[in-house]
Amino acid sequence: MQAAIAAVHAEAPSAEETDWRQIVILYCLLEQVSPNPMVTLNHAVAAATAHGPRAGLELLRPLEEDDRVADHHRLHAVRGHLLEMAGERRAACESYREAARHGQSAGAAFFGVPRGPPER
Repeated sequence: MQAAIAAVHAEAPSAEETDWRQIVILYCLLEQVSPNPMVTLNHAVAAATAHGPRAGLELLRPLEEDDRVADHHRLHAVRGHLLEMAGERRAACESYREAARHGQSAGAAFFGVPRGPPER
């Protein structure tokens, strides 16, 4: 499934010309054989691109309760992106801030840089 998703991306001359509906179908199949939160995140982005941001946001909802990813910066970043696509700028900014609070690069961790902005 992952190879098929990569092939659909590779065949497209641009992101705009990608067959996002086919990618959504492939992610549905991948979730059946290998369910995990990162597959769902990617599925949400594909669904938002194919069917609009609300479709992607709906797929993110169960991840908010999933301990494996609920506090992961990628979930908050994807939510922020989809909210921004939906025109919800304030909510998007809050999600991006949350992503920054939870995210940390390996280099920052190595040098002891604190995670995200300080709490107020």
